[in-house]
Amino acid sequence: QVQLVESGGGLVQPGGSLKLSCAASGSTFSHNAMAWYRQAPGKQRELVASITSSFSTKYVDSVKGRFTISRDNAKNTVYLQMNSLKPEDTAVYYCSLGGLDMFGFYYSRSSWGQGTQVTVSS
Repeated sequence: QVQLVESGGGLVQPGGSLKLSCAASGSTFSHNAMAWYRQAPGKQRELVASITSSFSTKYVDSVKGRFTISRDNAKNTVYLQMNSLKPEDTAVYYCSLGGLDMFGFYYSRSSWGQGTQVTVSS
């Protein structure tokens, strides 16, 4: 079972930036799609961004143009660069290992880690 450890969260002012990291254990990292989810208080967990093994990316509309997902297969790590942060980006962010279904939608195959808290506030 793959282990995922998220880091990089914190408190940032609106308009600021943060870069999240997720380190994965196991030798199958490079063959899998990866994704970032987030969950705000009182809301359902939402898929924010995904990246395939061939580095194709997708984003939820609310973060397009502001967030960038990337991966380093040599380090078994996936990143989420978050720019122009807004208060509505406040949430616990989780990474995930998974794949794409027949319609091209990402699905998770991993257990959830502890996540990393991102708070955007002045």
